[in-house]
Amino acid sequence: MDLQGFGHLLLSGTWVTIQLALASLVVGLVFGLMGAAAKLSDNRLFRGLATAYTTFVRGIPELLLVLTIYFGGSQIVMLVASWFGYDEYIEIGPFIAGVAALSIAFGAYATEVFRMAMLEIPKGQWEAGYAFGMSPTRTFFRIILPQVWRLAIPGLGNLFQVLLKDTALVSVVGLNDIMRQAAVATGSTKEPFTFYMAAALIYLLLTAAATLFTMFMERASNPAARGRHS
Repeated sequence: MDLQGFGHLLLSGTWVTIQLALASLVVGLVFGLMGAAAKLSDNRLFRGLATAYTTFVRGIPELLLVLTIYFGGSQIVMLVASWFGYDEYIEIGPFIAGVAALSIAFGAYATEVFRMAMLEIPKGQWEAGYAFGMSPTRTFFRIILPQVWRLAIPGLGNLFQVLLKDTALVSVVGLNDIMRQAAVATGSTKEPFTFYMAAALIYLLLTAAATLFTMFMERASNPAARGRHS
């Protein structure tokens, strides 16, 4: 893919986009699990904090979240660092800001996916773990979580496709992703249709790959589906 000498820029931007999406996915899954566990907790404070998190984050645009973290994150980090006697300037780069914003947004939606999946698990599963002498933590990771993944994969797959497309928002703060590189090529060649169409095709390929991977994971986690397709 040459594209008048700018093909390598789009390829490098694609790699940055993939890294951003995967990093945000990993962190976002942690936020989602923590949020779901907090919402199902018997502790009213945890439930309140989780509800406030999902309500607030899902109520504001992701672009606003990216801009807020990029421009305001450094001040917050410096404030916390000053409590420990560190007074030098700390800058949050566009990649870190993008991961933080996208993972927070992804986690807010994943919280509900995980919560609904956890509610589908019979309480007898917990009791079975306790009967075998397992602690609550071990019961969760050994018995509950594998079943939660199976139920949550379809919803998480849809959320990841949204996340892939939302990575384009981080280009506004200077990250050299697909959209940023397409804009650079457009500015040099004055051919916006060519490069934005190329960017669209790349996003389409990425979302198609994500869809196929989600379908593979659904089949791999569902023994009944594997039996029907064998």
